Amino acid sequence: MILGHTLGLMLRPDHEWNLIRREGYSLGKLYLQHVMLLALIPVIAAYLGTTQIGWQIGNGDPIKLTEASALQLCAIGYLAMLAAVYVLGRFIDLFAATYGVNSRQPKGVVLAAYIATPLFIGGAALSYPDLLVNMLIGLVAVGYSVYLLYEGVPILMGIPEERGFLFATSILTVGLVMLVALIAISVVAWSLGVGPAYTT
Repeated sequence: MILGHTLGLMLRPDHEWNLIRREGYSLGKLYLQHVMLLALIPVIAAYLGTTQIGWQIGNGDPIKLTEASALQLCAIGYLAMLAAVYVLGRFIDLFAATYGVNSRQPKGVVLAAYIATPLFIGGAALSYPDLLVNMLIGLVAVGYSVYLLYEGVPILMGIPEERGFLFATSILTVGLVMLVALIAISVVAWSLGVGPAYTT
């Protein structure tokens, strides 16, 4: 089962990247057995955190979302995560030839799915909506995702480390641009009325 690589990537990433490279994946199998399952972690955690516990600012009462609002926002977030993995993967495949990757089977979505793994797991922190806790865990998750990216690109793509470093940096840049675009889309969506609704 693909989800079995998750623990390996956390404990021994080099070994696990080599295993992933030797296996062939269909896009459907990768999504069903890895991306769609792990992306549920931050979604369920965010739903529980925002409806049951709530955000607390200072000594005030916790601010909670209505269940309907939280469900709508979590569903949008879930679809956005699934789309982001796919889009980033396609960008990786697009850049691959530039960096001398010789592969009959595109591996961009595979790479994107596995480097997102720490972010999905770190999303469990959303069940306790505290800004400092979420920022710290988020920074650790982002840092480990970047580490997996730089470790995984040369191994999975079968290119020298120097070229892999440049390739990974290009992927990181695209990821940051996608993040900024997602924030901009969120702002536009909020202005159109797809924002949070709070309990009274």
